[in-house]
Amino acid sequence: MISFQQVIDFMSAKLATMPSGYLPKWLLFISVVSVFNSIQTYISGLELTRKVYENSPQEVTPLSARTFGTWTLISSFIRLYGALHLNENHVFQLTFISYTIALLHFSSELLIYRTCKIGKGILGPLIVATTSLTWMYCQKEYYTGLGW
Repeated sequence: MISFQQVIDFMSAKLATMPSGYLPKWLLFISVVSVFNSIQTYISGLELTRKVYENSPQEVTPLSARTFGTWTLISSFIRLYGALHLNENHVFQLTFISYTIALLHFSSELLIYRTCKIGKGILGPLIVATTSLTWMYCQKEYYTGLGW
């Protein structure tokens, strides 16, 4: 069985090899926060997810909250991998795509389906996705050596 110390040692070694700069640290931070957001959908249920979809909280069911949590967990692992391997072009692109999907989802829920309204529930995801996409777009050549 693996010990907690072995996990700590492995993570410390992995973090030491992260690409330089603040963008990988940002991606790591967001992925860790997202893991906790995912866990809360399984533990505490609907409260926080209903804040995101504030215009239609009745549409948020336990199943949709857990599905949202699973989607968020998958995205967080993509972004964690992106933070650790941002210099690899295909990983950079996959991480970028994950934020694009998030922005499209939250924007469509706000503007098309109108399940969201401007407030703290939706502003967080929109700001994170927009900031991350803009930052990644501007820094792709720095991290991968390749332009768009």
